[in-house]
Amino acid sequence: MMKLLRTAMLILVGVALCAASGYAQTQAQTVAFAPQTGAQSPDGDPSNAAPSALNNDGWHLQLSPYLWFAGTHGTVGVLGRDVSVHESAWDLLQHVNFGIMGAAEARHDRFLLTGDMLWIRLSDSSALPFPGLGATSADVRVGQLVWTSKIGYRVIDSKKFKADANVGVRYWHLGQKLSLNPSILGLSLNPSQSWADIVVGGRVELPLGRKTSLTALGDVGGWNATAKLDYQFSGLLNFKVRPKWVLSAGYRYLFVDYRSGSNVYNMVTPGLILGITYRLK
Repeated sequence: MMKLLRTAMLILVGVALCAASGYAQTQAQTVAFAPQTGAQSPDGDPSNAAPSALNNDGWHLQLSPYLWFAGTHGTVGVLGRDVSVHESAWDLLQHVNFGIMGAAEARHDRFLLTGDMLWIRLSDSSALPFPGLGATSADVRVGQLVWTSKIGYRVIDSKKFKADANVGVRYWHLGQKLSLNPSILGLSLNPSQSWADIVVGGRVELPLGRKTSLTALGDVGGWNATAKLDYQFSGLLNFKVRPKWVLSAGYRYLFVDYRSGSNVYNMVTPGLILGITYRLK
């Protein structure tokens, strides 16, 4: 796995160096052939215009709420005790109390600021088969927050292909609450843990037509600094329904292997993702 990641990073660096060497020539050609009145796409949509028409027009912001129908499997451990977990997307949906999923991007010229948030709360209640405990049931609430924030640079910006390189931080927070019912003293357990991983990655966009495109993105981090390994990748098919509205559907895969003392959180979260993007500017 690490050999594959190193190879991917070398390819990314090579792309960046090639793009940098050709940047001056590309800019000169753009200035020479761009109309003085400004570029405009054939269908009147500024987002399809030549890159030079957008690069010098201030900040551009887009918001992308989404739904991720993901299952999860892996190993969770505490105090030297490990438990195997395997839940389908349908299993998780039955126990969801609340969730927020969304991404945002701000761009100025070739520089990018991106953010992605996943916050979900699950709960379940089950009878206890041990009458000697003095409690007949247990309520469990589990919350997970995953926030990823990056700064990036568009190393290739053309009508036929776009490529970004980025670096940032992914923050994890896992919270749990276990309550026994009835409990004369109102006792409950509230373990939680948080950590943050540095991640590096990239994104490519490939137009397929006037209204459709493909997007592939990914990042990797951890490297035993916090988590042993933390990475994700995603592929999306995009369709422009209006000048400022884009529908997306695809697949997302997220993996983390975090170990701290006797605590273990080694989980894979894959699944279908559906989203919509609104471009404010």
